[in-house]
Amino acid sequence: MQPNPPARTRPWRGVMVATPLTLRDDRSVDFDAYGEHVRQLIAAGCDGVVPNGSLGEYQTLTDDERARIVRVAVEAAGDGDRVMPGVSAYGGAESRRWAEQAAEAGAGSVLLLPPNGYRCDDAAVRAHYAEVAAVGVPVVAYNNPYDTKVDLTPRLLTELHQEGAVVAVKEFTGDVRRAYEIAELAPGLDLLVGADDVLLELALAGAVGWIAGTPNMLPDCCVELYRAAVTGDLATAVPLYRQLHPLLRWDSKPEFVQAIKVSMDVVGRHGGPCRPPRFPLPADAAAAVRAATEKALAEGLN
Repeated sequence: MQPNPPARTRPWRGVMVATPLTLRDDRSVDFDAYGEHVRQLIAAGCDGVVPNGSLGEYQTLTDDERARIVRVAVEAAGDGDRVMPGVSAYGGAESRRWAEQAAEAGAGSVLLLPPNGYRCDDAAVRAHYAEVAAVGVPVVAYNNPYDTKVDLTPRLLTELHQEGAVVAVKEFTGDVRRAYEIAELAPGLDLLVGADDVLLELALAGAVGWIAGTPNMLPDCCVELYRAAVTGDLATAVPLYRQLHPLLRWDSKPEFVQAIKVSMDVVGRHGGPCRPPRFPLPADAAAAVRAATEKALAEGLN
């Protein structure tokens, strides 16, 4: 078990675990199991959790479920600063409503995609983020142009940061070169690793946080990897990164939700099913995830 770090003035930093939606066999939400999972992650040394993100299947939640997940996360984490709810939605008004709910629950920050479902221009993106930032909770931008078709380029991120709309960015493109351009254009904007399989590269490029999927299965070694990477302890980080990479790379695949849940089931955590439109992994993919997880366990990773 990793010791918990001291209180942070920027609660979006560190290992913030994107948590899955804990579902029973009938696809109803098991809130008790979700709360227990959050407690286990915090006990393992993770800095916090990110409910209602892509891994949390937020698009499939009812309004009541989505709000309750945040309240359960805050209670289970024991400190609202450790919770960064996803507040993404089609437009700014709905995202603002979710940000207000997060603030009321006591969350320390929120994670926000550009408007999803519409390839809007820069002016619309800026208005979207300004609308949510007006709530007063620190906003972390989520750059995932593969799904949203809107690219938060280093230039656009700089504008958002200068306007006070965002404090950090979850960078998911996998393009490590962006880290250096962001640092040059917006030195006060925090860079957070958004894809598990470029953790080491982005940590060396100056990332100060990791919105992570793999700690759901193996939190202790993921915390060790992150701490070693951001402090430049390559003797620890590089071999551990190589060991974990067969699992880390699943975070960047379209089936990452199903893959992470399969891996969680292998290690004895609550993975379980997904809600449609996500169907179970094909047999060969599921076998590959199980084999990679079993190999990690056999090598003593946890």
